Amino acid sequence: MWQAMTFLDRGFVRLAGRMEITGTIPPEFRDGPSLIAANHIGMFDPFVLTAALREGGVNPRFMLTGGLLDAPVVGWGLKQGGSIRVDRGKSNVIEAFDRATTALGSASGPVLVYPEGRVSREPGLWPERGKTGVARMALAAKVPVMTISQWGAHEAVHWGTERVEHWRDLAPGARSWLRAVRDRPVFKVHFGPIVDLSDLTSGKPGDAMRAHERIMRAITDQLAPLRADEPNLPHFHDPTRPTDSTSPWRPTPPDSQ
Repeated sequence: MWQAMTFLDRGFVRLAGRMEITGTIPPEFRDGPSLIAANHIGMFDPFVLTAALREGGVNPRFMLTGGLLDAPVVGWGLKQGGSIRVDRGKSNVIEAFDRATTALGSASGPVLVYPEGRVSREPGLWPERGKTGVARMALAAKVPVMTISQWGAHEAVHWGTERVEHWRDLAPGARSWLRAVRDRPVFKVHFGPIVDLSDLTSGKPGDAMRAHERIMRAITDQLAPLRADEPNLPHFHDPTRPTDSTSPWRPTPPDSQ
């Protein structure tokens, strides 16, 4: 079922725009437990990343909040695909972390994660600071981390609203998606390098933050060339997306150094 869903996803993405994929996924990275860390730029980018990974020979799994896995139909399909559940904000957060780390260590293929934890609310859509959870899981489970940088998927569907309580709440997303079908934006996805975390360990103080910084800087370094003509604000303006955050990873313009 999950393979069928990812096959349909590829057609869905191609309907909304054009894909440009660069970089490669190492063959040895496709089977054993591993993490793929990506920047989060919009509501449509999970569909784009799923299609890109399938093109690269990977049927992706996700690390998701429980709410998504409990959703009808889609949640069932995600479970069938081996997605890992993470319950945020629970009182038993240590136990939840241990369960997710154990599941990651026994996964039969790469697991896609967003270190930022949400769609970026930085005005220029550069990666937010994020949290160290992904880095801590990688070190605890002793799995390699590869990065993905992406640009363009934010043009397909507006951010919309924080909560969907009425069909009208879906209207901004539906209108923007129909506009994307008409305008055919380019979805750029770059498979980046495996991040070297070999000198870091799970139990050493500060190593989780060091691992997190390396992951986020690798994502940002590969993102900059994808949006070379949009170094500051995106050309596409989404009036529904909050812009109340900052990015510590944003590249410094050469003329201000």
